[in-house]
Amino acid sequence: MSESTKKNIPKITTDLRRDYVAVPEVIRKASGIVINGKRFRSLIFTTDIAIIMNNDADAVIAVYPFTPHPAIINGITTVASMPVLAGVGGGLTHGHRSSNIALFAEAHGCIGVVLNAPTPVDTIREVNETVDVPIIWTVVSEFTDIQEKLDAGVDIINISGAANTAHIVREIRKHYPELPIIATGGPTEESILETIEAGANAITYTPPSNGQLFSKKMKKYRHQEEDAYDEEHKGK
Repeated sequence: MSESTKKNIPKITTDLRRDYVAVPEVIRKASGIVINGKRFRSLIFTTDIAIIMNNDADAVIAVYPFTPHPAIINGITTVASMPVLAGVGGGLTHGHRSSNIALFAEAHGCIGVVLNAPTPVDTIREVNETVDVPIIWTVVSEFTDIQEKLDAGVDIINISGAANTAHIVREIRKHYPELPIIATGGPTEESILETIEAGANAITYTPPSNGQLFSKKMKKYRHQEEDAYDEEHKGK
């Protein structure tokens, strides 16, 4: 479709929401994954509730390097205005605890639960028997045995391979042409596009930290103060 034939899409941004975190536009090139009738292309990777309240991603992927806890899920789902994919363990946390946290996540409106790479097959089966929402399982290597995890109940894979992510996506896509794949896109639009072209259906975007965003705003405020001072003392 040419630029001249594209429909004009009205955009409204209120005064107090102008500084929201925008995911890279290139992510729109991804096909997306449809979960219960809603399509998701962009997933913002954060547990910072201020960022969760101020971004334009399609969903939040809330995983973190600690034992998952219901209080964290409760906090995130309370402030999120978009769907949430919640981490429910798989490494140190597994078995009954993972399935119980998954049930809690579902009860709080999460549209999916995320299990870590080391998750035992038995835990995947138990979570699958406990909840109705899709199970997303994290893949960190092209050599991982994916089929046994799919057979146990995994619905979507989430590829996180750092600089090697696009390669892993490409290799897995060769063997699983219809498998829903989420993948980290990397730091640039070029790396995101490469990951999409490799076969990722949706992209996880890591936003700037709260500290980085605040630093940018403080720099803006300092310039405003300096400009105001120069204007006031001009000609004196």
